This record gives sequence, C-alpha cells and structure tokens, in this order.
Amino acid sequence: MHRPTRHELEGILLENGIYPILRMPGGGEWRLEILKRHRHLVGTRVKVIGTRSGFDLLAVDRIEPA
Repeated sequence: MHRPTRHELEGILLENGIYPILRMPGGGEWRLEILKRHRHLVGTRVKVIGTRSGFDLLAVDRIEPA
C-alpha cells in the first residue's frame, strides 16, 4: 500500500469525465479528485496542491490559475 504524499504541481487542466486530468509539461498526467468548482479553469495552466490518493490520483486541496 502506498504512503500518501503531498504534491504541488503545475500543468494544463483538461476535462475527462469524473476525474479531470492535469497534464504535466513533461508529458505525464494526474487524475484529479476535485470537490470545488474548477470548470472555469479547464484548458488553462493551473497550480494544484493535494495529496496522492492512488497511483495517478491526486485528492485536490487547492486549485488556482498558475
């Protein structure tokens, strides 16, 4: 079982059904568990702060324009 780790990331926010995607500059992607409003940020560069809750899943504490 993985140990939850805190992350602060920047990338492009993309819509992807239940879990939006954060596409990283290097080509990697994170699925995001977001409970707050975020649709106005889709397609823009954002800064995300959250805790890893799965292999490629990040539970978002804060999301804002980068």
